[in-house]
Amino acid sequence: MPKIAIIDDDPDILEAIKILLINNGYTPVTANNPDDAINLVKSEQPDLIILDIMMVEADDGFYLANKFRKLGIKAPIILLTSISKVTGFEYGTSETVPADVFLEKPVESKILLEKIAELLQ
Repeated sequence: MPKIAIIDDDPDILEAIKILLINNGYTPVTANNPDDAINLVKSEQPDLIILDIMMVEADDGFYLANKFRKLGIKAPIILLTSISKVTGFEYGTSETVPADVFLEKPVESKILLEKIAELLQ
C-alpha cells in the first residue's frame, strides 16, 4: 500500500483525508506543523505528500515544499489549500513552488483520489 503524508494544521481536514485514504487502500501518516512534517517525511519516506500552505505561518507549505526538495525528497507533492480564497491571488505550481498539483479546498474526494492515482503511476 502506498504511504501518503498528510500535512495540515486543521485536525478535521487531517482526519477526513486520513479516512478517505484508508478506505481507498493507502497508508496515511500525518503531521500538523512544519517541524513535525519535516521529521515525518524524513523518517517515513512517503510515496506522496498532501500539503497545506497556510499553517503556523501563511507560507509554511511553500517553505516545506522547497525544504523537501532540498533534502532530496522526490515524492510528488499535492498542495491542498484555500490560500487563493484568502489572498485573492491565483496560485499554481512553478519553479519556485516545487509541487506537482495545486488543488483548492474544499476538494471533492473523487478529484483528490484521481490526482493521487495519477501521481503514483
